[in-house]
Amino acid sequence: MATVRGVRRLFRIGCYATRQNPTSTAPRFLQQREFRVNGVHRQEPFDSSVEKPQFPGASAEFIEQLEFIKPNVIAGIPVYRVMDRQGQIINPSEDPQLSKEAVLNMYQKMTLLNTMDRILYESQRQGRISFYMTNYGEEGTHIGSAAALDPSDLVFGQYREAGVLMYRGFPLDMFMAQCYANCDDLGKGRQMPVHYGSKDLNFVTISSPLATQIPQAAGAAYAFKRENTNRAVICYFGEGAASEGDAHAGFNFSATLECPLIFFCRNNGYAISTPTNEQYRGDGIAARGPGYGMMSIRVDGNDVFAVYNATKEARRRAVAENQPFLIEAMTYRIGHHSTSDDSSAYRSVDEVNYWDKQDHPISRLRHYMNAHSWWSEEDERAWRKKSRKMVMEAFEKAERRLKPKVDLLFSDVYQEMTPNLEKQKDAMWKHVQQYKEHYPVDLFEK
Repeated sequence: MATVRGVRRLFRIGCYATRQNPTSTAPRFLQQREFRVNGVHRQEPFDSSVEKPQFPGASAEFIEQLEFIKPNVIAGIPVYRVMDRQGQIINPSEDPQLSKEAVLNMYQKMTLLNTMDRILYESQRQGRISFYMTNYGEEGTHIGSAAALDPSDLVFGQYREAGVLMYRGFPLDMFMAQCYANCDDLGKGRQMPVHYGSKDLNFVTISSPLATQIPQAAGAAYAFKRENTNRAVICYFGEGAASEGDAHAGFNFSATLECPLIFFCRNNGYAISTPTNEQYRGDGIAARGPGYGMMSIRVDGNDVFAVYNATKEARRRAVAENQPFLIEAMTYRIGHHSTSDDSSAYRSVDEVNYWDKQDHPISRLRHYMNAHSWWSEEDERAWRKKSRKMVMEAFEKAERRLKPKVDLLFSDVYQEMTPNLEKQKDAMWKHVQQYKEHYPVDLFEK
């Protein structure tokens, strides 16, 4: 019964997420995909005359020798890549053959994200915003995956996927409004900085508790399958979040219910201060996929083309075949976990400098563009100047805006405010009026 209740809960979450967007209503004449609920592997008819295991829980053969399965039965899942560190295509058949305009857009989004990170990180250090998390070193995982998706696909992020939202067209003004919690913030100032969301861009608002988005994504993907829409769900998380129980629940539900879902794990080496050798003993996160019956792949997360190819193919097959895919993107978190963290306490400067100087996704893509004569030093200087100006203009505008109305503290919980909330609201305003010297209400919208 607990399992049934869990499925119903996931389905309600998924249906709510999809029905809030009109794009989820697709024409019924779309090509019908096979709809199966009871799993790919059905139990074969029982035959007592056959001397092989008839247990319904696994497909196997008998053996007569006592032997435990070793944790690493293979040398390690290989890392798929398209470019080497100098931006050279290794195997021409794997080149995605993207246009110059598409590659330039990727590069400009990656560098714009980098510029925004630097300015907002410094603004937090100056006390202008309360909190921030940078994306240094992981830009390739964001942009490569976002470019491979359909705009109608639903995104569940963790808290380090700002590039995905930026690629989809989220304006700098909105990034700044959210971090400053001003009156333009779509979340009405209720969230911590970097907890972005956009209904119009099919990006579910980020939630602080770790891994809660994973079973929610399974519910949304199941709803897409039920409605027979030509859409997929992508769910981002880190290798640390994969240790949460919600990860197990999401993996198992999506596989057994055969959902069009891409699990995208950013394995950046550290879960706050916990290194991977203290996080797990197996072969990373991709190795877990087969145990759940999922197709899996490990890619070089600093190679934007490898990320693009893997996500594009996973998306195509997830929708066509109604099955989940697990992508483990190997990358490195160059910045601190957040502004609340000092990573020098648990890793060396030399380690960070290697990834920053020798194997950065932005540098690799720039090498590729230079080799094709698509980008010059002059282009670089002009773009860096322009992008910084764009970010600073949005930054200064956000600082000047008022905070949201104080009454928004009590709205959007019930359709009509309850008597209890009305009392709380009245009590709050009486308190503010009595001690108004301590409450700068002039900084808030009236």
